[in-house]
Amino acid sequence: MATWSPDTPCSCDCFVSVSPASAIPSVIFAKNSDRPRDEVQEVVFVPAGAHSPGSRLQCTYIEVEQVSKTHAVILSRPSWLWGAEMGANEHGVCIGNEAVWTKEPVREGEALLGMDLLRLALERSSTAQEAVHVISGLLERYGQGGSCREDPTPFCYHNTFLLADRTEAWVLETAGKLWAAQRIQAGARNISNQLSIGTDISAEHPELRSHALAQGWWDGQGTFDFAQVFSLTQQPVRMEAAKARFRAGCELLQQQQGSITAEVMMDILRNKESGICMDSGGFRTTASMVSILPLDPKKPCVHFLTATPDPSRSVFKPFIFGVGAAQVPQVLSPTFGAQDPVRILPRFQTQVDRRHTLYCGHQAALGLMESGQERGQQLRQKQRDLEQEGLEAVRGLLASKQTSVLQELGSLFQAFVERESQAYA
Repeated sequence: MATWSPDTPCSCDCFVSVSPASAIPSVIFAKNSDRPRDEVQEVVFVPAGAHSPGSRLQCTYIEVEQVSKTHAVILSRPSWLWGAEMGANEHGVCIGNEAVWTKEPVREGEALLGMDLLRLALERSSTAQEAVHVISGLLERYGQGGSCREDPTPFCYHNTFLLADRTEAWVLETAGKLWAAQRIQAGARNISNQLSIGTDISAEHPELRSHALAQGWWDGQGTFDFAQVFSLTQQPVRMEAAKARFRAGCELLQQQQGSITAEVMMDILRNKESGICMDSGGFRTTASMVSILPLDPKKPCVHFLTATPDPSRSVFKPFIFGVGAAQVPQVLSPTFGAQDPVRILPRFQTQVDRRHTLYCGHQAALGLMESGQERGQQLRQKQRDLEQEGLEAVRGLLASKQTSVLQELGSLFQAFVERESQAYA
């Protein structure tokens, strides 16, 4: 099975800010999802559910045992698969994942995708730490594997995750079924397609060190450095590029220490010079997300999602779990049932049109904006105005003490999606 080549694009960037790095008493989470250039990413709302004992759950490729209760989630996902690139649940847990290659070989055959693990963790966890346990448990039972793109040529990798809730964040990095995790209780942190946990390990797979010792990757002497022990000895060009993005992300966070807000995170995600907002090698930033997770449990968590490519020319629109939260049809892709190329073996032999309504409107607008025409400039200004309106509305909501009003804002995302769609009409 093909898993990686020197020219394989591989990039994503996740960021988190925990007090005192945040300007407000909140954890701020952000991610750019960098995927094949023409892949469509949809935003899916899944309500909380209750499930019968013994029921099974179909993920992208395999079935797993379902749990009795699942939490409501909002997901930004490639429209052909079950899992998600990033998302949040009703308890204020946010997760983003990234591709990574290590000395541990990528397994043959299909298992859970990293994106499946992400969604399962959101549906089953009420804290970031619990999500770490869910993912590590599923890894142990089912493993990770399978192609991660909609193409006849398999593209497989292991995963790293950034997980956050109202009080802290965790970095979870995997190599097959093995893993290491780092707890982040203060400051800012980012991940970029490489192992980044060194000696500061908060939790790990019980066989992590013995496996490294048996493989000859570690001599058993001195301090155990996970990234050093498990990273590939000969780094491919693309992994070196990931190192540059990681360093740039660290610097951008450091420059804003103590003053990081949602707007600051949006600016970082829009940074093209660093490659964080990317469009190269057949890949681009296909969707973005920024979340505000207030320390005060009486205040709502707010999740800004684009549902469109290129955050530098997209609108971050606010979503809040609450009364009225429902699927927004304009950001939901068509479905193809049993005739979907992902369901027919061998997989991905044909292609289907997965573009949703907002994606189509945005693509037309993007063409105008790129052309420099006056109409394109007007559309970009409308985007800026709409986003600013959303940010100001959120600031007002978070400052409000009327919790009854906050609980009725489930339709906020839909209202902004509709207005953006109208701007492109």
